[in-house]
Amino acid sequence: MGASNGTEPLINLNLNVRGLSQSATLRINELSRQLMRDGHRVYRLGLGQSPFPVPQVVQDELKNNTHQKDYLPVLGLPELRESIIEHIRRHQGTTYTADNVMIGPGSKELMFILQLVYYGELLILTPSWVSYGPQATIIGHHIQWIPTYASDDWRVTPEAIERICRTDPSRPRLMILNYPANPHGGTYSETELQAIAEVAARYRIVLLADEIYGHLHHEGKHVSISRFYPEGTIISGGLSKWCGAGGWRLGLFAFPPSLAALKDAMAVVASETYTSTSAPIQYAAVRAFRGGIALEQYLQHCRRILRALGRTMTERLRQAGAELVTPAGAFYLFPDFGPLAGALQARGITTSEELCSRLIAETGVAVLPGSAFGRPPEELTARLSYVDFDGARALCASQEIPVSEPLDGRFLTTYCQSCMDATDLICRWVRQ
Repeated sequence: MGASNGTEPLINLNLNVRGLSQSATLRINELSRQLMRDGHRVYRLGLGQSPFPVPQVVQDELKNNTHQKDYLPVLGLPELRESIIEHIRRHQGTTYTADNVMIGPGSKELMFILQLVYYGELLILTPSWVSYGPQATIIGHHIQWIPTYASDDWRVTPEAIERICRTDPSRPRLMILNYPANPHGGTYSETELQAIAEVAARYRIVLLADEIYGHLHHEGKHVSISRFYPEGTIISGGLSKWCGAGGWRLGLFAFPPSLAALKDAMAVVASETYTSTSAPIQYAAVRAFRGGIALEQYLQHCRRILRALGRTMTERLRQAGAELVTPAGAFYLFPDFGPLAGALQARGITTSEELCSRLIAETGVAVLPGSAFGRPPEELTARLSYVDFDGARALCASQEIPVSEPLDGRFLTTYCQSCMDATDLICRWVRQ
């Protein structure tokens, strides 16, 4: 046996995730925590976690079900699957069935398993959520990136999809459509969704509608593309964003009958990996998806706070010289500091990674580079997640103000101060 000289590994490791690093959102969150432990003031606009508490009625249901300890069916608790279908019918009118709902430990895990069992090309928009691409890379899928443009408010056009599909019309394809979108908060009109659905149907694309932020449409008017392409659309959702329960890790897929084979294949993989999702969480989720007045009021106030904050931050960043879309939902902004490229280049900043590294080092504001979302490294874009405030306190304050009245600057300065301060810091920093 040869002795190690201290520089060579004792064991040869061939890893199939070479070139990948930890998820950018989790990495920025850990960096922020470390800087805070070291005594630095950090404005946490990196991780996209809902600032609002889990609704009290859902918390109470979890407490009432802490005794639930059995392994549940791989596809999920039957009562939960029924409540999800009623929820989808109530809000979207789409007639899927409980037999074709699958519950998982977060929609992220379900997306990974879907890519694992589906053989075909993956269509991903840019910019898009940070994990779609790496998941495909881990599995070995070929990715076809579809660029979108700020001039179109980062929305994909039917023509862009058509250009890719017509070169090989019979090729199996899976396309992910996320809206309201991470990283920019944009969404689609019914007319736009109908046009996308027509192209998807023509080329028999399997469409994964990532609608995790659907209930956080700032006007409460989210429309699912499943209305226009039910036979080919898988609806993805969960509790993490609209219910403030990211750490509970409960996601869902709803399949049309025509895609039941995909659901069955995913269930096989799930049975050999995570087995089933936490029982108490599933029982509590039944209450969440059944809805009611308390949950509607909760969402109404969440939306009005996010709408006011997102629009105010957008206007301030525009005044500083950035270009960005006004968010229609979720809690993200995606400013492009390209108009300030000359001044930033004079300070040695030529990539989005350099922009974000310098920003946190010099101001304490943590944001993510556009390159993490599939944009070119030299494009000076960044994603801001405007969630660094006490959501419970803001909710209580919003409930004291008539819903007919918009929330003003005084409200935002009082209850969302960290986000407002971070915006001002960014504006002053880019103007240097």
